[in-house]
Amino acid sequence: MGDDKKGIMPSCATCEVEPRGRICYTEEGKASKGCPTLGRVEVLAEAEREYEDEEVREFARQASIQEAECYANRHERPYVLQPTKTRIVEICEFAKRMHYKRLGLAFCIGLVKEARVVTEIFQNHGFEVVSVLCKAGRTPKAAIGIRDEEKIFQGTDETMCNPIFQAKLLNHEKTDFNVLLGLCVGHDSLFFRYAEAPVTVLAAKDRVTGHNPLAAVYLSDSYYRKITVP
Repeated sequence: MGDDKKGIMPSCATCEVEPRGRICYTEEGKASKGCPTLGRVEVLAEAEREYEDEEVREFARQASIQEAECYANRHERPYVLQPTKTRIVEICEFAKRMHYKRLGLAFCIGLVKEARVVTEIFQNHGFEVVSVLCKAGRTPKAAIGIRDEEKIFQGTDETMCNPIFQAKLLNHEKTDFNVLLGLCVGHDSLFFRYAEAPVTVLAAKDRVTGHNPLAAVYLSDSYYRKITVP
């Protein structure tokens, strides 16, 4: 009987098997309770049918090729991982593989300097860039029911972040591929929901760690221990 019938939720994050010894990684692998590879076979089959779509299949194929080419000297035996490409280089290369011409850049007003540099990099690689910052449109926060005490700058007519406008603007400009740069939690979710072109993330916002969210995770047993306490 599969885990689905037992009512066990998928729980890959707490699997007790060493990563390269898991059933999802190798045919001879093992599984713990909550393994979706063994317990959600119908969902797996449904997902795999999606790759029969030619466009989806090609997107996935190119993404897999891009993943491999981020490592050098793969012909060596025994092979030891040698990563060589930064994320922004990977984005440029993948966009070229997919023959994209026009990139959309949706960014936070707090990353204006970074957005300018990113735009120049994309342009140097031959892409057209349509960029839109979060405050574009100057829609007041009052429009979504924000009270004065809920604003950052209280006592002002504060402009809301408008990820729906960002997404719809890039839809209107018919971008081939969209890149997010530092949108807030929740705002990025709305962008994903409304964007028509595929989306990737160059940087996730973290105001404390200089936009390196995993820093707090890596140090959650020491300097950032406070985040583990509700």
